[in-house]
Amino acid sequence: MKAMILAAGEGTRLRPLTLRTPKPMLPVAGRPTLEWIFLWLRFHEITELIVNLHHQPEPVMSRFGDGRPWGVQLTYSVEPTILGTAGGVKRVERLLTQPFIVVYGDVLTDMDLRQLIRFHQSQAEEPHITLSLCHVPNPQECGIVEINDRHRVTRFVEKPPADQIFSEFANAGVLIFDPLLLASVPSEGFSDISRDLLPLLLERGVPIYGWPIEESVYLIDIGTPEKYERVQHEWPTPAAARYLENQG
Repeated sequence: MKAMILAAGEGTRLRPLTLRTPKPMLPVAGRPTLEWIFLWLRFHEITELIVNLHHQPEPVMSRFGDGRPWGVQLTYSVEPTILGTAGGVKRVERLLTQPFIVVYGDVLTDMDLRQLIRFHQSQAEEPHITLSLCHVPNPQECGIVEINDRHRVTRFVEKPPADQIFSEFANAGVLIFDPLLLASVPSEGFSDISRDLLPLLLERGVPIYGWPIEESVYLIDIGTPEKYERVQHEWPTPAAARYLENQG
């Protein structure tokens, strides 16, 4: 299984830190955030990785090259004009012939990725998407997900107003896609997974499933100054420290 890491954003909420450094290269525990994601995927035997870039791509490519020292094989997709999360995946559609993982490039987690893969594979045989879900204290800042007793997503709203919160679950930023569903993404222009693709697929009746991660799992997006400061004191977790074993 391949993984697509979404790392093209400009990191505007983290300015001035991201004025000279792309967000994926911001250090956490002495390593770039993106390096921790590589090590997490490598730990779970996911080694064929695609990274989309836009804002200051050179430091990323210069640091990681083909990925060999980290035990992975890297392919870069540099977007002259930013295409959004869905548009970025669509751009490399030709490389994605089997179900694949999508990871938001500002997410650090110690979740057991094998559990998410097994859950995805146990669901409907027809093309579908699986979202990892987490509990959040600030639902209005996230994509809120409602699931039924079979874990099928029945409703999804990106960053709803505070008076329209309908669920305790949020999109955690780690997904598994069937590549056939990329046919619903426009071939050109900007398209977002949360705002555009997921609502469209739900409207069409395409199966989307939600997998709530356990409360003991550590997961954080470093996209705000507060969270970036917090992760410096919390990472790596004991589970994440194991990612350093057998590096390369």
